Amino acid sequence: DFRLLPGDRFTENEIAARLKVSRTPVREALYRLEREGYLQVQFRSGWSVRELDFRQFDDLYDLRIALETACVKALCERADRPDLEALAAVWLVAPGKRLRDGEKVCMLDEDFHGTLVAAIGNREMARCHREVTDRIRLLRRLDFTEPERIAATYDEHALILRAVLRRNAERATQLLRKHIETSKAEVRKISLHKLFSARRR
Repeated sequence: DFRLLPGDRFTENEIAARLKVSRTPVREALYRLEREGYLQVQFRSGWSVRELDFRQFDDLYDLRIALETACVKALCERADRPDLEALAAVWLVAPGKRLRDGEKVCMLDEDFHGTLVAAIGNREMARCHREVTDRIRLLRRLDFTEPERIAATYDEHALILRAVLRRNAERATQLLRKHIETSKAEVRKISLHKLFSARRR
């Protein structure tokens, strides 16, 4: 939520007091965030938030594109019809039945992409995709703070899903690639805007 901005310093005690928990789970969480590249330990002066590494996020989005397009292509080319009825029930709905809650749509979006990857049955690709999803979640959820981006997600997912159900691999992968690339560009714009706005306060 950008309550702590890149460059901000803080201590374990401050976070424990804010969350009303003991220091032990706070310390474990902070070291995990350090391993994932979000924080760094300042010698004798607590912790600080790392600057956002947009090149790393770009690389992760590119890896996501490679994984998802390969899975969707395989899904379209398999002999048996994929069971995607659960996704159809969420995304192939009339505009009046669409959710507007950004957090809920974000979770449904993750499920949409994860389900397409998992549907081909390659557990290692699914595991790798989950790891990429975890690492970009910080920025990716920002894509669902704007109503027009929520509407675009519904429209784009519907097109992708219909192409998969028709086994049109070329169209499905083109739509999917464009969808993720658009999301990547929008997230970067939103992130920079949010950081700029937060620093001005």
